[in-house]
Amino acid sequence: MSDAILSARGLKKTFLSGDRRIEVLRGVDLAVGAGETVAIRGESGSGKSTLLNLLAGLDAPDAGTLAWDGSPDTGAARRVTFLGIVFQSFYLIPELDALQNVLMAARIRKAPASAEMRRARTLLARVGLAERADHLPAHLSGGERQRVAVARALMNSPRLILADEPTGNLDEQTGGAIIDLLLGLSAETRTTLVLVTHNAAHAARCSRQLMLHGGRFA
Repeated sequence: MSDAILSARGLKKTFLSGDRRIEVLRGVDLAVGAGETVAIRGESGSGKSTLLNLLAGLDAPDAGTLAWDGSPDTGAARRVTFLGIVFQSFYLIPELDALQNVLMAARIRKAPASAEMRRARTLLARVGLAERADHLPAHLSGGERQRVAVARALMNSPRLILADEPTGNLDEQTGGAIIDLLLGLSAETRTTLVLVTHNAAHAARCSRQLMLHGGRFA
């Protein structure tokens, strides 16, 4: 895919467990186009989260190459503006309210204070939390916390969203609402979405599905 916004070739990753070497990824190739929604499925322990960490530049592969929009620069400085990440466990800062948690992404980028405040409030409204902006995470439901995390991931207008089991800690109805939100926002903004999920119904709603098995895509 020549216009791939995300491309990986031959990604390999091995971990040590005592004196054993466990090959988790054995040469993964992936190309994702702009605006595409791709679901990655696989059994527990298949390496889905490991792969997403590599795609996000949070970990380095033992072998293989990764490019964002054709560039091999996947460092922290570029990550701040190129992609947003939604995790299963939310990772909100408990001492900060919903608005401040969303603002954290922009403050890493050092955006102008007035502009970042307007965008954070707009995003919270977009995910249905305009009236909950001053609530701490402990006073939000699991679904509301994940909505805050989605807003935070979108704060810097990324071209790519990586979502790692974003419904894993939610009930079926709330999880479905989060998938509605992610897919709706992706379509609305033409943001590319790569979704790691064990849920076949959620995966089926993406434009493409991939199955990770034996360290490679089947």
